[in-house]
Amino acid sequence: MSPIFQRAAREWAAMRSEYGDYLEAHIAAAYDATNGVLLNPRGRAAGVSEERLFLTGGSFAAAYASEELREFWATTPRLTVEAFERAWAERLWAAEAEELPDHWHTAA
Repeated sequence: MSPIFQRAAREWAAMRSEYGDYLEAHIAAAYDATNGVLLNPRGRAAGVSEERLFLTGGSFAAAYASEELREFWATTPRLTVEAFERAWAERLWAAEAEELPDHWHTAA
């Protein structure tokens, strides 16, 4: 297997693990801030899992999140895995760009 693909797979696995840690902490903080009221009545009636509120798109989450949870998100926004991965990649690429010899940098 290509060493480039192997490295990418390791980075992706590390990112997903770190996102899992972030998500667990964010859900716990939301649970504490809302006294455990994460779903609105419509979400409870539909059988929506609390975790799904944090994993799905904004319109789904807004439709089923409690008012308390929406208030929590107003001050502590949730990061989707896509946003987390994008931030991860930007940090990775910035760090790698700093390590490259000057002649490897391309003109913008």
